[in-house]
Amino acid sequence: MPACLNSSMPTSESKPLIVITGPTACGKTRRAVELARALEPAEIVSADSRQVYRSMDLGTGKDLDEYGSTPYHMIDICPAGAKYNLFEYLRDANAAIDDISARGARPIVCGGTGLYVESLVNGLRLPPVPENPELRASLRGRTLEELTEILASMKALHNTTDVDTAARAIRAIEIQTYYNDHPEAATSAEPHPRPARIIALNIDRDERRRRISERLRMRLNAGMVDEVRQLLASGIAPDDLIYYGLEYKFLTLYATGQLTLNEMTSALETAIHQFAKRQMTWFRGMERRGHTIHWLDHNDPDFLEKALTIIR
Repeated sequence: MPACLNSSMPTSESKPLIVITGPTACGKTRRAVELARALEPAEIVSADSRQVYRSMDLGTGKDLDEYGSTPYHMIDICPAGAKYNLFEYLRDANAAIDDISARGARPIVCGGTGLYVESLVNGLRLPPVPENPELRASLRGRTLEELTEILASMKALHNTTDVDTAARAIRAIEIQTYYNDHPEAATSAEPHPRPARIIALNIDRDERRRRISERLRMRLNAGMVDEVRQLLASGIAPDDLIYYGLEYKFLTLYATGQLTLNEMTSALETAIHQFAKRQMTWFRGMERRGHTIHWLDHNDPDFLEKALTIIR
């Protein structure tokens, strides 16, 4: 499997890191690009755990046409089928942020993966954690609920709301077990917070649900099922696609004959709504953990003016 982007650890920054975040389907990319154009030179650093994979476009909602001439990073840096993790993301995203800053441009982090956003802002540094075949074997066959309970009982660096498949939960348990067995590694992972201006897009629950449902129909009509079939035809194992959760989990189950079209569509729509709810829970948790989040309405006509006031 080809390696993903590899880079150095972060350095200090003179300006606060700008973050545009919020739940799925709230229009983060559009607003981040709008802000980047107002702050030119500025470049966007994605904080989406699945947009790093190539050939996974419709299912991850890359919407690359929205960027126009605005440079972006952390998208299409890994082959589909790889298992890119938090350690690699922090390594590569921090390198991108440092490079953008060194060239005199302003980095803008944009994405809804709360774990990635909060870890960047916290300045979290993680050592690489090897696989533990024995532990994985002992956890095989456990349900996601059982695995989540195990993870919740551990003093975990990972927030349990980030795991939406059994494979992700097992990896999180594997990482925390490694830290428990190697306390020196856990010590080196202590965060070093960086100044940041976090702007989150607020969207009414009913409007969010409407947009999620509409976007799902549009992406299905645009060929999202065919995208998954092409990935399977390229040799990627079904379990590797299911690992990514949400669209790729349910579309793979449909493409392999385990769900009907109606079952897939209904289950996927419900899962995305639940995912958006978990995202909001994460952001509220960030506030409880001491982060200041500036909430702006996703449709605010004065968004840019208000965002620039927050940043400056």
